[in-house]
Amino acid sequence: MSKFKIAVLGASGYTGADLIRLALAHPRMEIVALSGERKAGQPVNAVWPHFIGYPLPDLVAAEDIDFAQVDAVFGCLPHATSQQIIKTIFANPRPPRVIDLSADFRLTDPAVYEQWYGNPHAALELQAEAVYGLSEFARDALKGARLAACPGCYPTAALLALLPLLHASLIRPVNITINALSGVSGAGRSLKESNLFAEVAEAMHPYGLGHHRHMPEIEQELARAAGTPLTISFTPHLVPINRGELETITVELADGRTPADLKAALEARYRDEPFVHVLPGSTAPATRMVRGSNHCVLNVFADRIPGRAIVVSAIDNLVKGSSGQAIQNFNLMFGLPETMGLEQAPLFP
Repeated sequence: MSKFKIAVLGASGYTGADLIRLALAHPRMEIVALSGERKAGQPVNAVWPHFIGYPLPDLVAAEDIDFAQVDAVFGCLPHATSQQIIKTIFANPRPPRVIDLSADFRLTDPAVYEQWYGNPHAALELQAEAVYGLSEFARDALKGARLAACPGCYPTAALLALLPLLHASLIRPVNITINALSGVSGAGRSLKESNLFAEVAEAMHPYGLGHHRHMPEIEQELARAAGTPLTISFTPHLVPINRGELETITVELADGRTPADLKAALEARYRDEPFVHVLPGSTAPATRMVRGSNHCVLNVFADRIPGRAIVVSAIDNLVKGSSGQAIQNFNLMFGLPETMGLEQAPLFP
């Protein structure tokens, strides 16, 4: 079979590394370019020793990549940086398709982007055409897309749990409370005192209290499903694990609805999905069930307070919450089987 030539921007970060790992197992991908601005000129295995023995190109600066020779670009860059480079890529006469993992193209309202990210958007025409790539809910739109905006990790876990419930009007679009826990890899690879082992180990830390940048993204998609604006309560926490994400979400039931109705709706929506699974009985989702995989596990529980329910969602933040979902979107954009290159079972222990 012929292979699609891909470039990975930001290959020296955690999401870039997991993108490489997954792409090496994809039968229709050939990695032809890898960028890493501060690591340019170095072989990949000098930055990521676990890739020794794989024939990968050396890291280069993004501007040194010939994008005319590439079929698809995966952007694993920070926000603001990503939009500038992608704008340049689309200036080519025959631009490749782009799957962007940054936050730059997720928000549809430029004013909201500027409010939460602190600078005006520099590629408004591309922001307008980007497809929000929550794979299970964007299949038709992704098929003809030039630019996919992959959801953030926290939004992925929340939206997979909540969208079917709002679509079916099973919960009220008010008082949605999300408590989220993420492994340290979610904070990126840059050197920060708060990410040192002695700071993270044997402790848990809330952060972004009341103003985390994933809030408007979650609200945008939930409001679209509910047909009305809404505001969520969202509190993320850093936990001392490398990868994995767990969200405990409290919702108010619509009149006459029960937690069993919510679970039945999730089971019906995801019955034929390859990567999203509703657990049996009272089994609680845990990060160990999905580690290293593109899977999401869900379940619903009755709250002690009448008229409320608890929905729990677990993903691997680097796979389903990032690079795995990006490859799932690539498969949809290029007409390939959706599970191609993503069949790996979770790692345990």
